[in-house]
Amino acid sequence: MAIQLSVNLNKIALLRNSREGDFPNVETYGKLALDAGANGLTVHPRPDQRHIRPEDTRSLAELVKAYPGTEFNIEGNPTAPASGSYPGLIELVRESQPDQCTFVPDSDGQKTSDHGFDLKKDAELVAPLIQQVQNLGVRVSLFMDPDLEQIQLAKDIGADRIELYTGPFAWAFEQSEAEGQAVFQVHSEAAAFAQSIGLGINAGHDLNLENMVLYKNLPGLQEVSIGHALTVDALNMGFTPAVQAYKKVCS
Repeated sequence: MAIQLSVNLNKIALLRNSREGDFPNVETYGKLALDAGANGLTVHPRPDQRHIRPEDTRSLAELVKAYPGTEFNIEGNPTAPASGSYPGLIELVRESQPDQCTFVPDSDGQKTSDHGFDLKKDAELVAPLIQQVQNLGVRVSLFMDPDLEQIQLAKDIGADRIELYTGPFAWAFEQSEAEGQAVFQVHSEAAAFAQSIGLGINAGHDLNLENMVLYKNLPGLQEVSIGHALTVDALNMGFTPAVQAYKKVCS
C-alpha cells in the first residue's frame, strides 16, 4: 500500500507572516497540494502564531472537506495554554474537526519539534487529553522516539497511532549511508513493535526526496508529514511538481 503524503503548510504561513497582508495565501497552497495528489494537509499551530494561525486551521479544515478521501491533521502541544486568538489545541480541534490530531511535546521556545513524549513522566497528563480528542471523533497520534518502552506506554494510555520522530534518522542519513541504515534499523524495530501491539505508524521531520527512498521501507508506515524539505524543493522545481515528486517517492 502506498504511504499517505500529508503536506505540512507551516513554511508557507511563515513566509506570509514575514510581511503584512496575506501573500502567499495558505489556503491557495493547500488547494495546490491537494490538486497535485497529496493525501492530506498538516498544520502545527502554536500559541505564538509564528506560522499557522487559528483562522488558517479553520479554513483548511473546510478545504479538505471538499476533497473526498483526503485527511486533515492538526499537530500541537495539547497542554500549551490559550494565548490571544489562539484558543488552545483541543479547542481548535473541537472547532475544526480534523481527521487526526498529533500531540507533540514542544514548547514556545523551540524552533521546531525535536523529541518525542516522555510518557514515564507525562502519561497521567496526556491520557485524559487523548480521551477528550477521541470523544470528538478524532484519531490521536503521539510524536514519539523509537523507544519500545515509550511506545508501549503510548498504547497503554490509548493512542491510536504514533508518529516516529525522524530528525535523527535524517541527520544520520546525511552523514553516510551506513549511519542512515543503522538508525533506520532502530526505527524499523520500533515500527514492527508498534504494529504488533496494534498502533498505527506515521513519521515526520526532515524527511526528503533522498532519505525517503530508504525510509519508505519502514514496516507498516501509513503516513508521512513533510513540509520544510518539500517547500525548499518547490523553490527549484515549483510547488505542484514538488508535491508530485514526493507522492512518487511515497508510492
